[in-house]
Amino acid sequence: MDATITFRDLGGILLVLALLVLIFYCIMLVKNLIPSAKSLANIMRDAENIMAAASDSVDQVQEVVGQVSESVSVLGKTLKGNQSTVSALSSLVSAVTSLIGMVKKQKKV
Repeated sequence: MDATITFRDLGGILLVLALLVLIFYCIMLVKNLIPSAKSLANIMRDAENIMAAASDSVDQVQEVVGQVSESVSVLGKTLKGNQSTVSALSSLVSAVTSLIGMVKKQKKV
């Protein structure tokens, strides 16, 4: 029993073998990609949680900075107001001291 294989038959057999090898490699690729995709999903979930926490922290820091800025501004205004009050009081004390000094000089004379 002799079987003759033509080049066309040989090409078809090689094409089917190549297709089977390609299907095997695709199956292995998908098999290896599934854990990678799951790992990537976990990483993205963790990154999302980190970004949410960082956003909350930034909001809190901005609120604190705003409150501190407002407090410093109020303190500055208060000090400016007190500075003029303090300088007025010191001028008044100086004037009263000068007046007392003049009264004492007049009493001596």
